[in-house]
Amino acid sequence: MGKEMVIAIDGPAASGKSTTAKLVAQKLGYLYIDTGAMYRAMALKAFQDNISLNDIDAVSRMVESTVINQKPGPDGVQTLLDGRDVSLEIRTPEMSKAASDISAISTVRKRLVKLQQDMGRQGGVVMEGRDITTVVFPDADIKVFMKAGISQRAQRRMDELKTKGAECSLEDIEKQIAERDAQDSQRADSPLTCTPDSLVIDTSTLSIEQQMEQVLEAVRQKAGIA
Repeated sequence: MGKEMVIAIDGPAASGKSTTAKLVAQKLGYLYIDTGAMYRAMALKAFQDNISLNDIDAVSRMVESTVINQKPGPDGVQTLLDGRDVSLEIRTPEMSKAASDISAISTVRKRLVKLQQDMGRQGGVVMEGRDITTVVFPDADIKVFMKAGISQRAQRRMDELKTKGAECSLEDIEKQIAERDAQDSQRADSPLTCTPDSLVIDTSTLSIEQQMEQVLEAVRQKAGIA
């Protein structure tokens, strides 16, 4: 397929971007990078160190001394916080909300964006998040924006939490998703937005396989493969 590409996927919570990105990366033999997990890990560090996310100076100091890495794992990617695997600990509703809060802090975004750019600079990556097409890799070879209705996204998130033994009501999850949508799209620094040159995929009625195939078709077209 020639030069290894940078594939950037953005979208709101539970739009299907993480699962699709993992499968696309597997198909292409690319590295999958979950940037949302990096923000969740940073939020977990603040929680563990009893640092309030309202204390910007303390958070900024914490960020400078925190090391976050990702590597391939059995479920697509492992997130390491200061060398410790926190892949499961960061997948809670509390860390989801905290990740949105901490991602609005400029010093946090600057450090993680730099790290993400370093990880993807050589190509051969599928990176997903909320500012990948706009800030991290605005010149990505493939740009995708995935979306879905809140009811569909809430059901997906509830199904995911159930598999992990968590108990949540659909109403509460819908409220959390709506609040996060508002926070992510209205923040002053790198808000969630769809670029004019992004392939928009509405996943409301699509299977994961159909979502993956739409991204792969964009890759084939970019590579000039019929």
